[in-house]
Amino acid sequence: MTVVLAAHDPGWRAKFETERRRLLEQVPALTRLHHIGSTSIPGILAKPIIDMLGEVEDLDLLEPYHAQFETLGYEVMGAFGISERRYFRKTDNAGKRSHNLHVFETGSEHLRRHLAFRDYLRTHEDVARAYSDLKRSLLRMSTEAEAYMDGKDPFIQEVETRALAWARNR
Repeated sequence: MTVVLAAHDPGWRAKFETERRRLLEQVPALTRLHHIGSTSIPGILAKPIIDMLGEVEDLDLLEPYHAQFETLGYEVMGAFGISERRYFRKTDNAGKRSHNLHVFETGSEHLRRHLAFRDYLRTHEDVARAYSDLKRSLLRMSTEAEAYMDGKDPFIQEVETRALAWARNR
C-alpha cells in the first residue's frame, strides 16, 4: 500500500460528524465516538482517512450490529490484531479507504492513550508541527506503508508517554 498525505482539510471534521451521527443512530451499542488521528489535528499533514474511536460498555454488545455496520459500508474486521478492540473499515465508491473505526470498552487504556495523544497534539502546536514534518520527511524516503509506519513509531511512542503524563496532570 502506498501512503498519500494531504494538507489539513477543515471539512474532515464535518465528515466525522456526519459519520458519527449515522453510526450512533444505527448502532446503539456505541456510547461515544471520538475523532482521532491526524485528520483531527488542525494544521498537520494526514492520510485523508477519517479515524474514529468508539466506546462500548462491552465489546460483545457489538456482535448483533454487524449487519448495520455492513449496511453503512463497513467491513467487519474483528479484533484485527488487538484482542481488546473491534475494528471496522469503510471504503468509498472509488475503492479508497474513507474511514477507520476502532472500538474499545469504556475505561480501556487504549481509549486513554488515543485521546491523550490527540489532545496533546491539539494543544502543543510545536509537537504537532514536528509530527507533520516527520511525516513529510518519511514520505520523501519511501511511500510504502510499512516503512512510513515504522518511521513514525518512535516519535509516537515518545509523545504518547508525554501525553499520558500530561493528561493525568490535567
